[in-house]
Amino acid sequence: MHCPCGQPKVLARGLCATCYTLKRQDEAYFGGHREEVLKRDGYRCRVVGCTTLKRGKRSVAVHHREPGNNDPATMITLCLSCHAKVSRTFYVQDNWPEFLRVLWREQHPEGHEQVGLNFVSVTPLEKDVPLFADFRVATGKGRVGRRA
Repeated sequence: MHCPCGQPKVLARGLCATCYTLKRQDEAYFGGHREEVLKRDGYRCRVVGCTTLKRGKRSVAVHHREPGNNDPATMITLCLSCHAKVSRTFYVQDNWPEFLRVLWREQHPEGHEQVGLNFVSVTPLEKDVPLFADFRVATGKGRVGRRA
């Protein structure tokens, strides 16, 4: 007898230890809808631009957009990295994808956003202009610092 995931060691209910834990957590925390949400989202992170390549039940998390609401329409699949950013960070960063920032704001309505400042000059510098041009012309001395 094997677990549906292929593991030969079965713990209870015909499931291995990992699948049994996931099933128990699914019933306790997701109202039995975790697998449904994972299938709907293709076992992939739904954040556009996320570069996480891992797939599967163990490498993704189901995120409650409304804490405590187990309606599948209010849950979304996130990779573990994106889920940690949404649920465990204190400041949102402006280099995150827009959807990730939306999810963070939903979880932290009183939170602060951290904006990076760009110190790169985008306009060319003005050419050097002598400060005392009128003084030199009026006195006829030419360059400053030149000896007569």
